[in-house]
Amino acid sequence: MKSTEILNKIKTFLGEEKTEQVEETKLEQVEETQEEVKLAQATLENGTILEAEAFEAGNEIFIVTEDERVAVPVGEYLMEDGQMLVVSEEGIIGEIKAQEEEEVEAEEEMAYVSKEEFESAVEEIKGMINELKDKKEEMAEVEEQVKEELSKTPAVEPISHNPEAKQEFKVRFGQNRKETALDRVMKKLTN
Repeated sequence: MKSTEILNKIKTFLGEEKTEQVEETKLEQVEETQEEVKLAQATLENGTILEAEAFEAGNEIFIVTEDERVAVPVGEYLMEDGQMLVVSEEGIIGEIKAQEEEEVEAEEEMAYVSKEEFESAVEEIKGMINELKDKKEEMAEVEEQVKEELSKTPAVEPISHNPEAKQEFKVRFGQNRKETALDRVMKKLTN
């Protein structure tokens, strides 16, 4: 606070208010806040307009729309100038880093293949296919051998049910419990 503002507050408190000075201080405060509101703008690669006080770590950042300003969600965003904007918390810049040139160069290098490289890749693929065919033939031979061995072994006699065999089992009930109607029916069926 400025000394004049402090003096005006004291005078207001004591009842010696000077309205002109109060209005002047309010105008000064409004002008100061208007100066602070100036925000920097940047554009993402997809055309989205971002707005922040300054594009530095720790500052708030917003997406500018026609109606309002929306906090930028957490993530990484590529800007038009090639920098990578990292938002660590919703609406707050984590860091701004230059895009790695190695990634760009690697993408450019992989974009075109020479005729010799293409032919060598085709030959390599043909070799892999031939290896798979050989393995398939070997597996077919092994399968035939297993079938022959299984056909030579004698079959096991089938198990048949003997309905005449009597199975004996008793249902035991708790000794200190009264016998219920179900218990008596089960006893008749099993004994």
